[in-house]
Amino acid sequence: MATQEVQPNETLTNLKAESDTLKTKLEDERAKLHDVELHQVAEKVDGLGQFIMKTRRTLKGHGNKVLCMDWCKDKRRIVSSSQDGKVIVWDAFTTNKEHAVTMPCTWVMACAYAPSGCAVACGGLDNKCSVYPLSLDKNENLAAKKKSVAMHTNYLSACSFTNSDMQILTSSGDGTCALWDVESGQLLQSFHGHAADVLCLDLAPSETGNTFVSGGCDKKANVWDMRSGQCIQSFETHESDINSVRYYPSGDAFASGSDDATCRLYDLRADREVAIYSKESIIFGASSVDFSLSGRLLFGGYNDYTINVWDVLKGTRVSILFGHENRVSTLRLSPDGTAFCSGSWDHTLRVRDRGYHLG
Repeated sequence: MATQEVQPNETLTNLKAESDTLKTKLEDERAKLHDVELHQVAEKVDGLGQFIMKTRRTLKGHGNKVLCMDWCKDKRRIVSSSQDGKVIVWDAFTTNKEHAVTMPCTWVMACAYAPSGCAVACGGLDNKCSVYPLSLDKNENLAAKKKSVAMHTNYLSACSFTNSDMQILTSSGDGTCALWDVESGQLLQSFHGHAADVLCLDLAPSETGNTFVSGGCDKKANVWDMRSGQCIQSFETHESDINSVRYYPSGDAFASGSDDATCRLYDLRADREVAIYSKESIIFGASSVDFSLSGRLLFGGYNDYTINVWDVLKGTRVSILFGHENRVSTLRLSPDGTAFCSGSWDHTLRVRDRGYHLG
């Protein structure tokens, strides 16, 4: 689109009116493609029936609210971060703590495992993203090997390694996302487009994935091209902060969880929202979302201490999982799809499964 010079008589009001008109036209074009609802297409699909999951392990060791967690690719280890300023690496099979790092600040809001399993990244109110290499020596002082990689001008809200240990994506309360080189700490690309704090991000699942999605306090979910730094798609249908975003396993869609007490599914090919997962009885915000391996189930952690399990196709709730004694702040499915782990403000993490793949 060619950028024309703004004439003196073109006031800010006129430009805002033109912007609103263009937005309306875009919505009208999107609406033309809106011929049928997802749940109508899925009417002939069999229901999932009764869905029961059991807590297999409870991980206790944090002294305050658990804020974030991530699985290692080995399907066994978990890293978690907490308001107590600690980052703990767990063996989810034995519940043993393998490593513990005390950060220089409390509210460690983000943590992530490197794809190789040889390092973890974390950060929070220190505005930094720090990477700690892990070793087999459990008595080693990890803090001495700390490498500060990213530096924002406000708190770090989320971080995720790309498909290698060499690059890391971060999002921040300063309204930006950024891509960093781990070795040099150099900023490779910055992403500007949110009008408020960015709260979450998720990398596209394909091996060559060059896109990621972010959500924030401006109620927007933006899809970004990592190579150009440009926002290539934007969705604004939530009525409050977006706390969590997660790509569908195929990479063609993503889900979001928001303080407006809904989870939503957006199809990137149709360029629109295709489903809303909500009930009148759910009045508390959704803090975290993740898909089962097949994409048929959507797990949502809520501020009323529960985890709701949704049938993605039919839009119905198939189960409510209880157990936590405070709000569920984070949840992630294990890489092999056999279990999922949830973290809570009750200071614990819980690992659950059905005894087979969460299809």
